[in-house]
Amino acid sequence: MKLDRFIRVAIAVVVLLVFIVATGALLFISEAALNVWDRLKAGPPALLYAYVSVMLLLAVTALWLIWRLVVRRSIAPAKTLSSEPLSRDDIESRLREAEASGVDVSAAQAELKELAARSDSVQLCFFGEVSSGKSSLIKALVPEANVVVDVVGGSTGDVRHYRWRDDSGTEILLTDVPGIGGGADGHTKVAAEEAKRASVVLFVCDSDLTRSEAASIKSLLTFDKPLVIVLNKVDRFSADEQAALMQKLLERVEGIGGQLDRDHVVAVSAGGEIDVIERSDDGSEQSVRRTRPADIGVLVVAINRMLAEEGESLDARRERAVFRMAAARLAEAEGEYRLQRSEQIIRSSTRKAIVGAMAAISPGTDILIQGYIGTTMTQELCRLYGATPRDLDIEEFLSLSQSRVGRALPLSLAVAGNGLKAFPGLGTVAGGVVHAVAYGLIFDALGRSLVLTLSRHGELLPDVAAKEFEEGISEHLEAGVRRIAKMALDEKKD
Repeated sequence: MKLDRFIRVAIAVVVLLVFIVATGALLFISEAALNVWDRLKAGPPALLYAYVSVMLLLAVTALWLIWRLVVRRSIAPAKTLSSEPLSRDDIESRLREAEASGVDVSAAQAELKELAARSDSVQLCFFGEVSSGKSSLIKALVPEANVVVDVVGGSTGDVRHYRWRDDSGTEILLTDVPGIGGGADGHTKVAAEEAKRASVVLFVCDSDLTRSEAASIKSLLTFDKPLVIVLNKVDRFSADEQAALMQKLLERVEGIGGQLDRDHVVAVSAGGEIDVIERSDDGSEQSVRRTRPADIGVLVVAINRMLAEEGESLDARRERAVFRMAAARLAEAEGEYRLQRSEQIIRSSTRKAIVGAMAAISPGTDILIQGYIGTTMTQELCRLYGATPRDLDIEEFLSLSQSRVGRALPLSLAVAGNGLKAFPGLGTVAGGVVHAVAYGLIFDALGRSLVLTLSRHGELLPDVAAKEFEEGISEHLEAGVRRIAKMALDEKKD
């Protein structure tokens, strides 16, 4: 009880002292300010204006420095896929900026060139799962086309284009793509990309949508692709079953966030050939292949109606979809460039750290003693990923990481020693080289943890990056030991 009273009295005394000091400082500052103001008013106006201008400049400079140190500046929004429509000027401007930075933009440029090559034609893409009847439908629309139809299914292993003219004489490009869901991921990707380049997607199915089909439709709708769902092989169903299936398809599309007009869901039969068993008068049986008539009139009507009603908007929507694909290609290229460039920065900084460790070895210290190298590497990696951290963020990250390096140094030394043993004929290795490899391993792990944080979060989060460093250091040490040991030995020879 006495101790508690003593603490309260001590706190009261401290508060009183602070109050007295603050009051005295305020009175002193007030008196000084009033004296200066009176003298300025008594002097020439030019002196007053100059004094006020200098004070304002100093205040603005102080506020700017405080903002630079305290306010966290995060990465700018990534220039990748966006919910906002992209224009040609947008994507071309991004391509120029990326190309000037050294990014390989050839894949994105190829998308724009392909769009230009197809600008004079309307493209209908027949898209769907394996054996849904896409090729058979094209054969029914263009009987003279050399379409391969295999009763086993999955006959289209690549992208094929066919020409067709509608009722108005307009030439239309019919595209047959590999069936999705056949176990070939490459074919599925090719089919999805080709569908996004098309003017209209004819999504062919032969029953209710599977989970993968619903996911494919959802992906196409995010690209604002005009869509017609074609329920094929309806000769297997009664009229009531057909109507129920078509209603179910409409509901499924609405369930994944899309909306289709009722006349954009059509029921057809592609026809084709079928093997039947015939029995002759003498009782013998033989297999005969017969041709089933196609029933695709409603599909032709739906295509002609869509082209007549949405002709101009189809081109604009196709352009926007291709621009989004080009932006995605650019984002992939930027990601690869950042990974390659970050690897160069980390290797260069690690080499400098090894050289510094060889020049001045102090047992028990860690690689973050080389503060200049650590700060420079952090700044370069942040610039690479578009982040603009505060100086305090960089200092905090290095400080937090340094506190974890002390616990990791013994492990690093052990790993370094084992790594150097992998080089035959080396003989006895000086302790300085072992320490240099250990520092290099830690520095390499530090850079990779920072890259991981920047790629995931888009900004330097000191506590997160330091935690990534602590959690992943063992993995990074084992992965980089030989490479960094060789780097240290090369430096030792030089």
